[in-house]
Amino acid sequence: MTLVENLAVLVLAGFVGFTVISKVPNTLHTPLMSGTNAIHGIVLLGGLVVLGLGVDGVLNKILLVIAIAFGTINVVGGFLVTDRMLAMFKAKKPAPGEEDEK
Repeated sequence: MTLVENLAVLVLAGFVGFTVISKVPNTLHTPLMSGTNAIHGIVLLGGLVVLGLGVDGVLNKILLVIAIAFGTINVVGGFLVTDRMLAMFKAKKPAPGEEDEK
């Protein structure tokens, strides 16, 4: 594919992605984020496998390491945000001394 075709696919994918994500209700963002983190974890594992197989060229190795680093940041940050959002739905424990006496 030529550069123009690749850019056209990138722009169309951006529009489609924005349209799909903007239609997701707020209640589905946490499960959607968890699923995305799982998929990105698989991509991260694939990057590690490719790096382990031996890639030709220094530039390719540098780009692969940068991609793995960004993927790791995305996965860890996504799970931290998901955990924080799920913690909002847990029942709060009463503070000591505030227990009702029945």
